[in-house]
Order: sequence, then structure tokens, then C-alpha cells
Amino acid sequence: MSRAIAATTPSPLSGHQVELRLDDQEATITDVGAKVRRYAVGGRDVFTPFGADEVAPAGHGAVLAPWPNRIRDGRYEVDGTELQLDLSEPALRTALHGLVMWQRWEVLGGVDEAHAAGHAATLRLRLAPSAGYPFDLLLQVTYRLTAAGLHVQTTATNLGTRTAPYGVGFHPWLSPGGASLDDCTIRLDATTRVTVDDRLLPTGTGPAAGPYDLREPRSLRGLDLDDAYVDVLRDEDGLSWIRLAAPDGRTAAVWMDESMDTWQICTGDHISPVEVRRTGVAAEPMSCIADAFRTGDRLVRLAPGESHEVTWGATLL
Repeated sequence: MSRAIAATTPSPLSGHQVELRLDDQEATITDVGAKVRRYAVGGRDVFTPFGADEVAPAGHGAVLAPWPNRIRDGRYEVDGTELQLDLSEPALRTALHGLVMWQRWEVLGGVDEAHAAGHAATLRLRLAPSAGYPFDLLLQVTYRLTAAGLHVQTTATNLGTRTAPYGVGFHPWLSPGGASLDDCTIRLDATTRVTVDDRLLPTGTGPAAGPYDLREPRSLRGLDLDDAYVDVLRDEDGLSWIRLAAPDGRTAAVWMDESMDTWQICTGDHISPVEVRRTGVAAEPMSCIADAFRTGDRLVRLAPGESHEVTWGATLL
């Protein structure tokens, strides 16, 4: 059952708020972009939060679909037809992070009922076909607090008559827990780093080496990251992790299961506004790297009637 939010219902800039609670865990989901505005355990932020009456400063907590990261010149080809997306990152002349992060999603059951449900909420968006992306997708994301932490499941279904190019990612920023990022360590489970040009578009891959080898905890002091990684490593449960450890040993962590095999990590040294730089680490589980619409690398080709599902989560260790 779903109930639409009245068009005249006032809301903060970040959107209508859906509050989830389970024991000492709290999460706030917004209907604009289906974002995780805040996730905390025992009052300590796992994700770097942003204010309710604030536009998410750097895609904080957003769903990135129908592609994550960048597309060169916003241009790609499907079945011999060239398509042009709006350049949402003009400085680098790219189309960045998909089409859904600023759209208002429907909260299934309505905001009041989702709030009352306590520990879980599902949001849905039917993405309207456009000149740059002429495909009819239904997206659904469920956020659930569990004893193990935040669990997120996202499904895309092609309701159209043409096979749609598709990728998905997510944009949580891990919080240093009140400490300086320079005093924290980072660990990322992957062996290969994606090399990029001056527009942050992929040029190839190479072994994660030197300061980019994050398989063991590495100090973030002086480390400027905005990099994708592949050839991920997994634990005995099939999960790959990014872990941000604060000086007191508490660790904010994001995991992805075998439905995704790509990480993007960013320390935010160059983002705007300036005041949010190095206030967290973007730990982004993704199904593909940048420019997949052009290269086909890890690209999902979603046939009519077909669905694609991914799962990830977060916790405080």
C-alpha cells in the first residue's frame, strides 16, 4: 500500500524525513534522492550527517542511478543511436551520478506510516524516459536497521520495451566520529586501482601500490583520494569492506555483497562547499566504474521486464 505526500505539504530542503530506530541505532531517510541524511549508533555518527534544512552538500547519502560516477561529455550510444545527457558537472564536462539523486521518491505507506514502522522504510521512483535516457525504469530501495547495522537493498526493473544500459551506486560519507580525518586510518578491500585522466575518467587499471594500497590500515594524514578500485577482496561471508577507524579505535564501515564489485573512495579534498572538505570519507559501493555507458565495462544491460538487485550496508565496529 502506498500513499502519496500531498503536493502542498511543507518539508525541509532535504525533503520529507523518515526516522528509523532500532535499539541504539538511528537513521534518517529523505524522500529527495532517497538519501540517508544521518545514520548513528549510540549517538555516534557512522555517516557524516547534513542538516534537515540543507541541500546534501556532496551527494551525501544518495542513490546513484541509472549510472554512478561520470560519463564523458554526457554522450553515449545505444543501438547505433547517439544520446546526449545534460552535463551536470560542467567543470569536467561530464554527466555525474545519474538522474535520481535530486528527484522526490515516493515513500511506500506514506511518511507518517513509515515513521511509525520504526526500523525500516521503502521508497520507490518511476524514472520518466527522457531524451538523454529514453528508458522506463522502476527503482525501489529498502533501508532496514538490523542487529548487525544498516541494511540496504535496491532493485531496478525495466518497464519499457528496449534494453536499458544501467549501473547503480551509493554515496555514504563515513564519519571520523568527531576526530580530524588526518588522525584516522582507512582500509579498503581491493587489489587494483583504476587510473584516470585529468577529468577523472578511467584510462586503465594497475596494482594498488604505495599510498593507494589500502588493504591494511593506512593513515589518512596527507592522503588525497578520489579513486575507484576493482578486484575486490571478500571475507568469509562474501562481503567487501571500507573501514574508517578513528583514533579511539571505533570504526565506521560500509560493506557490499557479491551483487557489486567496485569501490569508489573520496576524501573530499576538492569538493564544494569548502567547509565540508575532509569531514568524512565517501565509501561508495558501485556496480560499475565511471564511463561504463561508453566502455561497456561492468555495464548491466537490463532487458524489458528484467530486474537488477544489489545489497550493501553499514555499521559501527
